[in-house]
Amino acid sequence: MSVDLATVKRVARLARIAVTDDEAVKMEGELNTILGFVEQLNEVDVEGVEPMTSVMPMPMKKREDVVNDGGKADDIVANAPQTDENFFLVPKVVE
Repeated sequence: MSVDLATVKRVARLARIAVTDDEAVKMEGELNTILGFVEQLNEVDVEGVEPMTSVMPMPMKKREDVVNDGGKADDIVANAPQTDENFFLVPKVVE
């Protein structure tokens, strides 16, 4: 896949980036170089290669997933005009 000048200008416009004609020509070459490298990566045979997050095997640092209410319900509704059992009371807006 290659990028032409019109595509570079269109992408720049969509990204809301002001690009001069000289800059667009330079970007066209840079983008084509990047896409060429990605095409080379797609040609590599990775059959049987396990995905990894690091070149050195190490366990991921994880925290225990604990569900709690945060213990801040009273603080959260403290400034509300009306509450009921730590819920905000609001006027009905849909009939």
